[in-house]
Amino acid sequence: MRVAIGTKNPAKVHAVQDTLIREGHSFVSVSVESGVSPQPFSDMETLEGAKNRAKKALAITDADLSFGLEGGVQESETGLLLCNWGVLLHKDGGEWLASGAKFPLPSYVADRLRQGEELGVVMADVTGNLDIRKKEGAIGIYTGGWVSRKELFAHLVRLLYGQYISSLEPFSH
Repeated sequence: MRVAIGTKNPAKVHAVQDTLIREGHSFVSVSVESGVSPQPFSDMETLEGAKNRAKKALAITDADLSFGLEGGVQESETGLLLCNWGVLLHKDGGEWLASGAKFPLPSYVADRLRQGEELGVVMADVTGNLDIRKKEGAIGIYTGGWVSRKELFAHLVRLLYGQYISSLEPFSH
């Protein structure tokens, strides 16, 4: 089976490849636009970005399955939360959705995002690591390395692929 990944971001690409390597699939990652703002600012905008990435990757490849993964932020009563969404599409029209862990960002980061900056840019400035979005990401920094960006997206891949596999042999009552 051929699997498309709607990004060239190494953390997201490796999340898909490393999670599904034992399945014997071949992978193709393609650079596609999310179709949302550079810093998605709600669950719905983040989900829309993931859907767009999956749709565009499926449309330009000969893949059977296509993953779209997107990170964003969401306002909440507890502060500005990091959020992430994934979408898995099958060439025959099947669609599966999943959201991952959320946690509040520090106020000095949240304030800059509310002023229009992008999380990757803010984190590069805060850490001095220009490639932070391709590596551990904000989640890696603010969990002391306990959870990396790749692991965060790998969790979404497992949720999505698990739903797909489950749909092939529905639970009988």
